[in-house]
Amino acid sequence: MRLIDKIEKEQLRHEVKFQVGDTVRVHVRIKEGDKERVQVFEGVVMSLRRRAGNRASFTVRKISYGVGVERIFPVHAPAIEKVEVVNSNKVRRARLYFLRERAGKAARLKERDTLQKQLLAVPGAAPEAPVPETTPAPEA
Repeated sequence: MRLIDKIEKEQLRHEVKFQVGDTVRVHVRIKEGDKERVQVFEGVVMSLRRRAGNRASFTVRKISYGVGVERIFPVHAPAIEKVEVVNSNKVRRARLYFLRERAGKAARLKERDTLQKQLLAVPGAAPEAPVPETTPAPEA
C-alpha cells in the first residue's frame, strides 16, 4: 500500500450510508467568534462525488423562502457531526441536476418503499422486539 493511501485511510471519519435522492439532515459545526454551535441543513442529496476515499463529497439542495440553496459537503470533514437520512426517494439518475429547473410539485420525487414502511402500513404487523433468553435461577 502506498504511503499516501495509508495516510488517507487514517483520515476517514464517516461511512456513507445514504444515496442520491435521499432527504438528509446534515449536522454541521459552525464557529461564530469564540462560540461554536451545530446547524442543521436538510435537503435532497443531488450528487455523490468520489464515493470512496477522503476526497468524497456530496451536494444537498433545499428550498429556503422560495430560493434554492445548494451546499457541497466533504464526507469526511471534521465539521460534520452526523448525517441523518430522513427518507429515501426512488430516482433513476446518478445526478439530480434537473431539480434546479423545477419548483413546487414538479420537483417532487417518488418515495422508495422500504420493508420498515411496508410493515408500519399493515395494522398489527409492527416488528416485535426480540425476547431475551433467561436462564433459570440456581436452586439453593
